[in-house]
Amino acid sequence: MGRSRETAPRRLALSIVIPVYNGASSITDLVRALESLPIGGGHEIVLVNDGSADDSLAVCRGLFDSARVPMTIVSLARNFGEHNAVMAGLRHSNGEHVITMDDDLQNPPEEVLRLLAFAQRNGKEVVYTYYDDKQHAVWRNIASRLANRVADFVLDKPRGLYLSSFRCMTAFVAREIIRYDGPFPYVDGLILQVTHDIDRLLVTHQPRAAGNSNYTVRRLLRLWMNMFVNFSVMPLRISTVTGFALSAFGAVGVAMAIGEALLFSPPPGWASLMAAVLLLSGVQLLILGIIGEYLGRLYLTANYRPQSVVKEVRHTEPRDSAVEETPGWLRERA
Repeated sequence: MGRSRETAPRRLALSIVIPVYNGASSITDLVRALESLPIGGGHEIVLVNDGSADDSLAVCRGLFDSARVPMTIVSLARNFGEHNAVMAGLRHSNGEHVITMDDDLQNPPEEVLRLLAFAQRNGKEVVYTYYDDKQHAVWRNIASRLANRVADFVLDKPRGLYLSSFRCMTAFVAREIIRYDGPFPYVDGLILQVTHDIDRLLVTHQPRAAGNSNYTVRRLLRLWMNMFVNFSVMPLRISTVTGFALSAFGAVGVAMAIGEALLFSPPPGWASLMAAVLLLSGVQLLILGIIGEYLGRLYLTANYRPQSVVKEVRHTEPRDSAVEETPGWLRERA
């Protein structure tokens, strides 16, 4: 009597993970364009609603009900941030390659084909995109360039590599980076911990289809702190070097204070007091703040602060005449 065999789920060629935050005005056009892409081996779309304040979730559910390719909707209980949402989406991806992209249509959907073909052809584990002309506000472009310059030192990334949110990675890389379950993920930092087998591809960048960027100065600062503190001890090393440098300046200040006391007649103790206050107080507070940031994050991690909270997951396969009629989706509740 023969034994029945369980077949593993078919792995698609590509998963497209899209974090959605207040993207109701653009997500429909993006998904419809992605559904029509002729990708050999098939593709799926994973939408992660990151606690949107508009009706993005309702729009995503409407797209889900009429999906023409396999689609997954992951609904988070509140807003956790782009990188947390991407991590949640990666956990529900099933492609041999995974492309992450924003919901604002600034990356033309047809570039997905070029990016996937380039990644398949050169065999690199990760392919980042870069742009000749970024259609962001001036302050965003300046902040982005600054962050990438600093990342050259903090993350030990290949020099000149632009860390774009429009990226392609293999299933191996995606599987490895989702092992991280801490509350402060930085996807690019996790990628660089896994591999340096990275290439880049020039793509076009378009103006936003509607609305304004969801990134504020506060969100960018939080993202930078995740990069600096979670994936490097460089701030602590800078603090140490600064301490040594200020000690040297302090020694010079002491020598100058002694010389002034011997040659002139300043108020007693004034020179030494001013040298100590001006040189040491502000830097001490800065260094204590950096140490406190590390300790605070360790505290939150030790107390199991969640990376994200998944409220609902819906998954569907497209209807096919050869497929027996079954419920269109499976709902899971966390």
